[in-house]
Amino acid sequence: MKPAFTKKLLDWNKQQNNREMPWKGEKDPYKIWLSEIILQQTRVEQGWEYYERFIKTFPTVKKLAAAPDEKVFKLWEGLGYYSRCRNLLASARWIVENNKGRFPDTYEMILGLKGVGPYTAAAISSFAFQLPHAVVDGNVQRVLSRYFGITTPIDSTQGKKIYDQLAQALLDTDAPGEYNQAIMDFGAVICKPQSPLCEQCYQKKDCVALSINAIKELPVKSKSIQIKERWFDYFILIYKKQLYIRKRTTKDIWEQLHEFVLLESTDGFANGAITKKYIYDIVGDGKVVARPIGKPIMQKLSHQHIHGRFTLIELDKTPRLPDEFEKLPVSKISTLAFPKLINTFLETHSGTLFGEDNSHKK
Repeated sequence: MKPAFTKKLLDWNKQQNNREMPWKGEKDPYKIWLSEIILQQTRVEQGWEYYERFIKTFPTVKKLAAAPDEKVFKLWEGLGYYSRCRNLLASARWIVENNKGRFPDTYEMILGLKGVGPYTAAAISSFAFQLPHAVVDGNVQRVLSRYFGITTPIDSTQGKKIYDQLAQALLDTDAPGEYNQAIMDFGAVICKPQSPLCEQCYQKKDCVALSINAIKELPVKSKSIQIKERWFDYFILIYKKQLYIRKRTTKDIWEQLHEFVLLESTDGFANGAITKKYIYDIVGDGKVVARPIGKPIMQKLSHQHIHGRFTLIELDKTPRLPDEFEKLPVSKISTLAFPKLINTFLETHSGTLFGEDNSHKK
């Protein structure tokens, strides 16, 4: 016999759930996997367009595995959390090279893919193969916390165990895919983080949080995120209509994305004397025309705030730069993948920098 919560949830799903998404009801594990990776740390509204572009460009895992890194990263550009893109490529290539191009069909094998955790593995295995594994994400935790009045922090070891066990106990093992989609949709459209639709809720008569007026207090989270501030001075070096650009390869933010010459500071932008010396070390005694372009801009990441400032440097000779920098014609800049911070800058100032014919367009 199904628990009352499960029965009412499935009733709501059949009678009122009209939430539409292009991957909803999909049975192809490749497409489900792709949608889940895109939606990690990403709102549905933003991920929707990326999903459709990826499916059109790479309709199969074999197509994705065979694609050049640059092409995939360019398609991912603007979505953020680029480790997801690296994991996507690594997993696609593993599937082709080690599993004969067949997407894994067990929870354990899916969980073994790079970038796939318990939630994603449960989603793929239940949606594609109807395996009885409950999804536990923020939507699910919020619904269960409010319904059962759970005050154990969701980010504690004990809390994670409680939610995992409870979610599995409530799962409809006869229709795990339908149930998992229903509870995620319910958390997204009814039991929302802010302004939940309690009056329309199928579960309101049994919801502990509603009965004790604790909707805003649940779920409980114990850890506060420490935000790191970083200041990036970018120098756009141009010599004979050539730009100097490198790919970030260290284990840091924006790995595999491109950038201009960078001077990073940890306590505000570098002062004039420091930037002047930095530029001199690059160009020596050559003639330099340097001018700031635009105002500083900021990009907020989950644990970091990146402040960016841009200066155009026009040179009369080849600069002294490490081998990791490559020359690129100004007209080719739109072929590379950049972080959102740089794209935001280019979208506003590329006409000023390079002339309207070479504006940075996606």
